[in-house]
Amino acid sequence: MREKVEEVLEQIRPHLQADGGDVELVDIKDGIVTVRLTGACNGCPMSQMTLKNGVERVLKENIPEIKSVESAIA
Repeated sequence: MREKVEEVLEQIRPHLQADGGDVELVDIKDGIVTVRLTGACNGCPMSQMTLKNGVERVLKENIPEIKSVESAIA
């Protein structure tokens, strides 16, 4: 599953990088994907919206086994 998640994150990454951010896969456990938003995304007030409405939505659309996407605590 890690490989599938990485492939989908590669599709999302250019959109985040266009705004000076990025996403890094931290862990996958029991259908819960943990990621770290970096760059301009780290600390951005809109980062939770980006995480849930962007990253989580796209991952769930492409990999139905995913239950949720959580942000890693820095």
